Amino acid sequence: MDLRKLKTLIDLVSESNVSELEITEAEGKVRIVKGGAAPVMAPVMAPVALPAAPLPEAAVAAPAPAESAGHAVKSPMVGTFYRAASPGAKPFVEVGSQVKEGQTICIIEAMKILNEIEADKSGTVTQVLCENGQAVEYGQPLLVIE
Repeated sequence: MDLRKLKTLIDLVSESNVSELEITEAEGKVRIVKGGAAPVMAPVMAPVALPAAPLPEAAVAAPAPAESAGHAVKSPMVGTFYRAASPGAKPFVEVGSQVKEGQTICIIEAMKILNEIEADKSGTVTQVLCENGQAVEYGQPLLVIE
């Protein structure tokens, strides 16, 4: 991969809400992870564990759902979690809300696109595991339905 292409990718990551970007081409794999002020580029030749950025205290203190506590609805993407359609609007669901499969339960903003996340199971919401405006990772539990 040439340096101009790498520079362009680094600039795109640093100017966007994307925190991580991985590209695989015939020449190899490049992973760009946004740190504190500027993105960090790390060429990856073999699976390598890079140090994770420190999580906000709210994310560290959030309890992980127990396996038997119900069905965890997981984030299908990296982005920002929102409980409502707009800042002043009523949340899509609250603890105790009855939801049906396919019903919108939250929004995840990724690359300035608002993605409605639907319940993949019917039941009662027993826990909301993310704070409004919190950054979420792929596969992170968002809420629990029993």
